[in-house]
Amino acid sequence: MKLNKLKLLATISAFAFGAITLQAQDKTLPGDENELRVKKAGLEFPLEATARTKENSHGPYKRLVIRGATMVDGTGAPPIGPVDIVIEDNRITGVHTVGNPGVPINEAYRPEKGDYEIDAHGAYVLPGFVDSHSHVGNALWGLTGPMPSMDYVFKLWMAHGITTSRTVACGLGADYTLRHKKWSDANEIVAPRLLAYCSFPTQFSQPKQAIDWVKGFKKRGGDGIKFFGGNPAVLETAIKEAKKQNLGTAFHHAQVSVTRVNVLDSARWGLDSMEHWYGLPEALFTDRVVQDYPLDYNYQNEQHRFGEAGKLWQQAAKPGSKKWNEVMEELLELDFTLSPTFTIYEANRDVMRAKNADWHPDYTLPSVTRFFTPNRILHGSYHFDWTTQDEINWKENFRLWMQFVNDYKNRGGRVTTGSDSGFIYKLFGFDYIREFELLQEAGFHPLEVIKSATLNGAELIGREKDIGSIEVSKLADLVIVEENPIQNFKVLYGTGHMRLNDNTGKVEQVGGVRWTIKDGIIYDSKQLRKEVRDMVKAAKENEENQALQ
Repeated sequence: MKLNKLKLLATISAFAFGAITLQAQDKTLPGDENELRVKKAGLEFPLEATARTKENSHGPYKRLVIRGATMVDGTGAPPIGPVDIVIEDNRITGVHTVGNPGVPINEAYRPEKGDYEIDAHGAYVLPGFVDSHSHVGNALWGLTGPMPSMDYVFKLWMAHGITTSRTVACGLGADYTLRHKKWSDANEIVAPRLLAYCSFPTQFSQPKQAIDWVKGFKKRGGDGIKFFGGNPAVLETAIKEAKKQNLGTAFHHAQVSVTRVNVLDSARWGLDSMEHWYGLPEALFTDRVVQDYPLDYNYQNEQHRFGEAGKLWQQAAKPGSKKWNEVMEELLELDFTLSPTFTIYEANRDVMRAKNADWHPDYTLPSVTRFFTPNRILHGSYHFDWTTQDEINWKENFRLWMQFVNDYKNRGGRVTTGSDSGFIYKLFGFDYIREFELLQEAGFHPLEVIKSATLNGAELIGREKDIGSIEVSKLADLVIVEENPIQNFKVLYGTGHMRLNDNTGKVEQVGGVRWTIKDGIIYDSKQLRKEVRDMVKAAKENEENQALQ
């Protein structure tokens, strides 16, 4: 794509932070603001999801039995097994401990035969994963080629065990997102359970505008709202009205508004969760109100934005200080949720690692690779001249940030697992699993990580009665992997984990999710990954052929 076209569409780069405002004459339904922007820019929407097939999925069954697995139930309880899990239609009706490790199972203790059975002896079964911060589309992705299709995004998610996804911002508009939500709920497509949290307009000046918009979005079937900033009185009204309408709320406290509304402000209004970390260091300031910006700083220069953001935690109250504890205790009292998304910022502390991840050659579309390449217009493609010192700053930023998140968890706070993939070298599915590793690095026990990715996520979205743990009466959302993920999260990556076979002397790739079960339907995760590899291969071949013409 020619750079002049990118320049013509440069204003779209502000989408990620909700900075674009609609003109008064633009009449659009609440939540469809981003759809209008895509249309105005003349971009093509991504291909919609196609029907699931017998090659990649089957079921549900009247009676499905999973035999002999070691279970990690998502509550923080230790692994236990072997267990047999009985699923009837779409509900777990029995979890039976059927023996002890290393001892033959007494068949008399086992539940009756099912219409279909999965032999999971030696494997691990976990609750389906909840991604608390995801994106199904963004207009910016259309600037470097075709936007990733919904099949591409959804199959990467499902291939990594993600059965529920809180999609924030509705980058393609509410109509597009809600349409796929409906298809997913009916299990007509290969997709996680989708929750649509569309972006709240930043330009409103009157509280009544907020009330009307929130009510209108609720009528459309939305699940929640994502905020970026704006007029404080309007934001307070919107958050409180969302609570009345039983809509969830998430807030990326963008730096253009954070001096007016930080995390404590929005949490006091009833906000459910903060995204990333923006607004939290600012709530911890003791000797300043404004971040220590360089005098030549420009927010639209993303290397400025993210480079200086890497110094934020060093400007906040010190760990364990009076201010640190006061802020943390108030957030705990408010039952506030942290959705840190460590993974999306990881390139800032080691850009070469993120750029050269194992999965990019086979799983990253050429248009996505171009989107990740440094460019002054594209959002998240800002490593124009990223230095050793930038990475050192971010390593310290991570250390302090992780300490707050771990302390919050240790004091009883809710922390969820979100990916924010599609930007900054981070790929759908794969970098959700990377968030597991980063939470463990922050100090979480692997079982606490799984709880963050399952039950905590379910609680955040208000679905803990149906999903988030392996318990009788809950929906049959499960992940089965043939290695021990508690011992090593790397076995959850679709590319598997490198291990030396001492018997053969050869290096092998082991692991990868084997089956993902959603609503009692069994998805072959290996087949889903193959279908994605085939998409990437076809896209590369198509571009090569076009180049020869």
